[in-house]
Amino acid sequence: MSKLLSIGTWAYAFGPYQSNPVPFDAVVKKLGELKYDGVEIGAFKPHIHPDDYPMDADRQGVKDLIRRCGLRVSGLAADFWGDKGPATDAAHKDDYYVKLFKKNLQLCLDLGAPGIRVDTVNGPDGVPGVDPKTARSRIVGLWRTCAGIALEKGVKVVWEFEPGFLYNKPSEIVALVEEVNHPNFGVLFDTCHAYMCAVVGARQPGAKETLKGGVAELARMLKGKIAHVHVIDSDGTLHGNETSTHRPFGEGKIDFNEALDAIIVDAGYKGEWLTVDLCFWPQAWEVTENAKKFLTPYLKKY
Repeated sequence: MSKLLSIGTWAYAFGPYQSNPVPFDAVVKKLGELKYDGVEIGAFKPHIHPDDYPMDADRQGVKDLIRRCGLRVSGLAADFWGDKGPATDAAHKDDYYVKLFKKNLQLCLDLGAPGIRVDTVNGPDGVPGVDPKTARSRIVGLWRTCAGIALEKGVKVVWEFEPGFLYNKPSEIVALVEEVNHPNFGVLFDTCHAYMCAVVGARQPGAKETLKGGVAELARMLKGKIAHVHVIDSDGTLHGNETSTHRPFGEGKIDFNEALDAIIVDAGYKGEWLTVDLCFWPQAWEVTENAKKFLTPYLKKY
């Protein structure tokens, strides 16, 4: 299956853009002009948060804008953050997490998003007040439940691992997706996060666990389990000592010939999309066009 190219809208609303975000409609129009194939929606304020677009007419307007600009929706990153990560007591009280998931799943359906992103929310050192076994059991159980709910609607649940969140060692990443063990659940493989987890071992509790084969080896370990892909470079540093620095293509250390061969050919990634992720990059708007130029040869190759 040939690959299509999208980009995540959160890059123009988070971090350096938080005080002066690029409006969602401006992002979509720009991507259309640059001939991207799609847009990946950050369902966070001030972009397309479900509470700000509660009516069918509101959501239809967003969908119409995307279509008019010649784009499709490659996925949706929902706002599951805050103090109620999936392992916390609060997430399980009165089915809070499942209800929040269903609310965002409906936004996926209304906008035509084929997948919804989740993460562990809590940091790599664990969940305050919750023992590790309970935390793991809660996360696995909730994500298996959510994957089943989403399966009925035709939406894939994808987990994005990264150094700033719980379970950031290669063996932990593989083990967790295997433990969820649901046909509608898979890994969101971000090349930058993969570099920081597999090569640098950033923010890993205890003894570091890295891989000699780096990003490519981690991809091969996840053969058959990669459900969505984010692409961006890494210079081996952390942004704010928390998460990976998403550096523009060509400014980092990732060999994309090797990495994409491993992801698409060796690991058997069957999805349509490669999604550019410029999260927290201060000049994301300025390098959007160059990102497409860099990846165009790979789109043709695959």
